[in-house]
Amino acid sequence: MAISLEKGQRIGIGLSKVSVGLGWDPNQGTGYDFDLDASAFMLGSNGKLPQDEFFVFYNNPKSPDSAVESTGDDTTGGSSDGGDDETVNVDLEKVDPKVQEIIFTATIYKASERRQNFGQVRNSYIRIYNTITNEEIARYDLDEDFSVETAVEFGRLYRRGAEWKFEAMGLGNKGGLEALVNKYQ
Repeated sequence: MAISLEKGQRIGIGLSKVSVGLGWDPNQGTGYDFDLDASAFMLGSNGKLPQDEFFVFYNNPKSPDSAVESTGDDTTGGSSDGGDDETVNVDLEKVDPKVQEIIFTATIYKASERRQNFGQVRNSYIRIYNTITNEEIARYDLDEDFSVETAVEFGRLYRRGAEWKFEAMGLGNKGGLEALVNKYQ
């Protein structure tokens, strides 16, 4: 049975191979498809990327240590039919020792040009599940109204000694992917 997380809640993972699924349903009638993009920022103890290649997104689908890999870009949010729209697979045993946490984000592609924000997205969530068995470990439903935000930090995996834990974050910002890259670079 999966744990339903609340913002700020933390749990232990206890697995070496996990997948992070992000899902959403776009509201109709905005004139454009919603292209939300899942990304992962692999950060060192200083809260920054050790090098640019540790930022996993649609133009860099795999980290240099092969620990984090995106399965691809769903450009409409409509191809999942209620399931995950984008997935990031993580092999925690391969994570470079200089990486202390992995932040999972979703951003809206061309948000300002298309006049889109997370207030126009519904049923958005992040879930962590066992890559091998597909058993869901935890889920965080983003039920807040991010009516002006174009990027959301959904959650993070982080090291505590030899153990990996997950925290539900739910932090929005108005600057899209560029603001997140500037924050973590």
